[in-house]
Amino acid sequence: MFDTLSDRLTSVLKNLRGKGRLSDADIDATAREIRIALLEADVALPVVRSFIAGVKERAKSAEVSQALNPAQQVIKIVNEELVGILGGETRRLEYAKTPPSVIMLAGLQGSGKTTLAGKLARWLQSQGHTPMLVAADLQRPNAVNQLQVVGERAGVAVFAPEPGNGVGDPVDVSRRSIEEARRAQHDIVIVDTAGRLGVDQEMMQQAADIRDAVKPDETLFVVDAMIGQDAVSTAEAFRDGVGFSGVVLTKLDGDARGGAALSVRQVTGQPIMFASNGEKLEDFDVFHPDRMASRILGMGDMLTLIEQAEQAFDAEQAEAAAQKLGAGQLTLEDFLEQMQAVRRMGPLQNLLGMLPGAGQMKDQLANFDEKHLDRVQAIIRGMTPAEREDPKIINASRRQRIARGSGVTVSDINDLVNRFFEARKMMQQMAGQFGGFGGGGNRKGKKGKKGKKGKGRGPTPPKGMRGMPAGFPGLPPGGMPGAGSGGPDLSQLGGGMNDLPPGFDPSKLNFGKKK
Repeated sequence: MFDTLSDRLTSVLKNLRGKGRLSDADIDATAREIRIALLEADVALPVVRSFIAGVKERAKSAEVSQALNPAQQVIKIVNEELVGILGGETRRLEYAKTPPSVIMLAGLQGSGKTTLAGKLARWLQSQGHTPMLVAADLQRPNAVNQLQVVGERAGVAVFAPEPGNGVGDPVDVSRRSIEEARRAQHDIVIVDTAGRLGVDQEMMQQAADIRDAVKPDETLFVVDAMIGQDAVSTAEAFRDGVGFSGVVLTKLDGDARGGAALSVRQVTGQPIMFASNGEKLEDFDVFHPDRMASRILGMGDMLTLIEQAEQAFDAEQAEAAAQKLGAGQLTLEDFLEQMQAVRRMGPLQNLLGMLPGAGQMKDQLANFDEKHLDRVQAIIRGMTPAEREDPKIINASRRQRIARGSGVTVSDINDLVNRFFEARKMMQQMAGQFGGFGGGGNRKGKKGKKGKKGKGRGPTPPKGMRGMPAGFPGLPPGGMPGAGSGGPDLSQLGGGMNDLPPGFDPSKLNFGKKK
């Protein structure tokens, strides 16, 4: 959603780099370009004025003029001001001292409240809570049935005593849900209220009556991030008519300009608490202003990537795989487990998009095709346990059998096996270069003679490797699947990712010791 804004801001700030000193004219020109980018992204005019004023004031101060790298300092200022627009600090849910805590969802029809109720319940369940969904939308056709289906998919209880479709009193249902939650020992109640195609007095009154009946600990305003400036006016109407304590952005995976979503926090004064970026129940997370600002400015979101990895990977399995990797004993079975763990983190296109500088290969990521990884999994699953353990025994007849069983050609089998051996050899050399993963590295891969290749450089990568190991068995010839013959050149990523930081000594690393 923020791709266009991200591209414009990245381009504007890129022009500052390389300048040892910034004049007032440089700062004014940069501010003008940023203002145009924000207005084109549909950010509300008062928010743009406030943002630009803050950036210009700080950029013309001693904070920048005395900096060793004034361009980097301006980028830092823009990032901090953007974080401020988005809310500053991450806001967490507040729970009642005596259960159940009540969370009320409000918003227009079509904003995604019912689906969001299931996503929020699933997320709360993963946090150790026992939520219950309440079907208080008794007007929209099949709204009750939809919530029941969503609740079943999320694995949470649904309180739906009325059939809906115009039958039943939503205020009474909401009031009875609190008693049911106490009886069934649910510590959180999520009330899904009715919406309208537009703001009207009847909807506001019903939402206010439900609020008075259940006295929610949190009232979340659910806003479709694709509706443009209407998001701001609708948020103001709900703030004045019902009141809310937080905002949830939905449909962040859309292709609208999305700038209005950046305006909601500044205009209403209430923080953005959650973000939903897809149809699946797991496409939901806490909204972190600093991380979103970092992604908009093309700096990536490594913290979210690390958190997803911690959830998807089993620590003991990962450590065992690292030991095998360093000793050159990694098998195709291990590789299959690691591939499945990575895919549990979500689409690889999204994961790669969190890397710093990923915006520079946006077109390649857009053409990313994960079907190749499905074929790789099919090939490995078509092997016997012995073949996965020792791919060297896969002779011509075995390759023909695997190809027939997995629906691929023999050349595909050859390519996978060859790439697996290349990757394993390269990883073993890297383990030796960096002291070994867990002490099992083969240090013979390092040439220590004077003037010889390899001194301080690490292992020579296989042919075709461009920033990302093309010999990695999960990737097709040429690098990233679906990205064309050459694959994305990760060497073009910004931020000095190809350079070791000053004073960094790889020989002192020891990956095997536990702290």
